[in-house]
Amino acid sequence: MTGSGAQPPPIDTSRAHSARMYDYYLGGKDWYPVDQEAAEKVKEVFPFIVTGARANRDFMHRATRTLAAEYGVRQFIDVGTGIPTSPNLHQVAQEITPEARVVYADNDPTVLEYTDALTLSHPRGRTAYVHADLRHDDVLEAPRLRATVDLDEPVALSLLAVTHFLPDEYGPYEIVRSMVERLAPGSFLVLSHATPDFNPAAHDAVAVYRQSGTPAQIRSRAEIERFFDGTELIEPGLTSTHRWRPDGDSGITDADAFFYAGIGRKS
Repeated sequence: MTGSGAQPPPIDTSRAHSARMYDYYLGGKDWYPVDQEAAEKVKEVFPFIVTGARANRDFMHRATRTLAAEYGVRQFIDVGTGIPTSPNLHQVAQEITPEARVVYADNDPTVLEYTDALTLSHPRGRTAYVHADLRHDDVLEAPRLRATVDLDEPVALSLLAVTHFLPDEYGPYEIVRSMVERLAPGSFLVLSHATPDFNPAAHDAVAVYRQSGTPAQIRSRAEIERFFDGTELIEPGLTSTHRWRPDGDSGITDADAFFYAGIGRKS
């Protein structure tokens, strides 16, 4: 099933976009020269960006498997989806629970071009895509989302590598709190966020993003923990992405990952 919320604007190939840059880091092909140029500048000042992006993606896989297998989650909302990279969240969830329902949301019109990959659901489940902007806090109100998941039942809300693109002036804590408050008890907040705690050079990467026209703000552990207000972190709490219930020794260091990640449960 395809579908959108607000009508997306035309794709702007004159300036870099974080979703397409992320695709470039992951070895994808859905980017433009302006994205490649900006991503290469980031890699020059912060070569850990590629490893960190992959570690974040791996965290998504483990978090989704954990919630589906151990907590019985059957509904997922993934905000800041980005360009599809297999396996996508719905593929991970539906491998465990075929009836899982998944809604993807992003504000990059490029992502809309790939809704077929994002919405190829298991016959027993359902997937949808909405074009919505987290900054406007309109994701949960999208008609397509409301037609796909039941917000009166528990859902897992994923905000992976997205809140660091919301500087404080955007009111990120208020936006996340507003979204969590609208979720049913027993829902989960899955969040990962870049930090300078492990590697101060991450500030240099932020500078490149800002110069490329993308607002960004990385945060400390204490600042990231605030996003989980109103929830209780499940084990192992807030930790670097590669240390969150690892499948084995990844060989990645905290400096490589430069992300905190956690899952909070709403009581």
